[in-house]
Amino acid sequence: MSAQPIPANPETRGITQLEIDQRVFDLYDEYCHGRIDRREFLSRAAAIAVLGGTGLTMAQALLPRYALAQTISFTDQRIKATYVTYPSPGGNSGMMRGYLVQPAGQGPFPVVMVVHENRGLNPYIEDVARRLAVDGFLALAPDGLFPVGGYPGNDDDGRALQATLDQAKLRTDLTNSARFLRTHKLSSGKLGVTGFCYGGGVVNYLAAALGSDMLAGVPYYGVAADTESVAKIKAPLLCHLAEHDERINVTYPAFEAALKSAGVPYEIHVYPGTQHGFHNNSTPRYSEAAAKLSWERTIAHFRKYLA
Repeated sequence: MSAQPIPANPETRGITQLEIDQRVFDLYDEYCHGRIDRREFLSRAAAIAVLGGTGLTMAQALLPRYALAQTISFTDQRIKATYVTYPSPGGNSGMMRGYLVQPAGQGPFPVVMVVHENRGLNPYIEDVARRLAVDGFLALAPDGLFPVGGYPGNDDDGRALQATLDQAKLRTDLTNSARFLRTHKLSSGKLGVTGFCYGGGVVNYLAAALGSDMLAGVPYYGVAADTESVAKIKAPLLCHLAEHDERINVTYPAFEAALKSAGVPYEIHVYPGTQHGFHNNSTPRYSEAAAKLSWERTIAHFRKYLA
């Protein structure tokens, strides 16, 4: 049975997605992507007039609560999780660290790499890796922040740290991570990659960079790859997009045309009524229905192409 994201808990959260003004969601998107800092996000949200007050309460509700994101315990008997280090020549420090989660059994297993957002390896991404392991995949979630000390325990500092990295070397670190996972002793050699936000864009990038070494890709609301690189893509792509996410969605028409021209198998699903980040169940941007459906499609995609 596939692990599914847990529903939002209104009693714990205090506010639901439907109660949040779209203007506050838009500000949160700017904050998440580093265009404004936390103070400006909260200040500008507070100035938004909404029924019964201001947008400040809505803004505060959008900040992540990672205790609510755990769907698979790190002590779950169906999996074995550990942190591993491995060489990364040409990257930001020459070494990388990742969260490796093994399913029960001896293997070999099909493998899936999980690429984090623009803030490092946070608890939500680790939980996604555990979900994949429960479904029979050897999962690796690399921490792109390892060369600068690793995920610092909160998203604000993580976002700031990731922005300081040499971005080309960060892509090298993630490429090396995919190659490490593909050739791991427990790997069947069949590699898939999924990722979220920044990580979704990395999925599209790696599909071109790895060519035939990558057999399936599932980007969640990630920026499309350069159309010039699409001819190198061999992996069937399953792209999940939010309806209210113009910054990302505008990159897809040209990408889709290039995929068609190159004969790359692909599906693009746009989930009605959703916001960027709808799979992340630690904030009210989470959409239970869209997260559940997209995850079912994701597991089916990986089973089809990595079995």
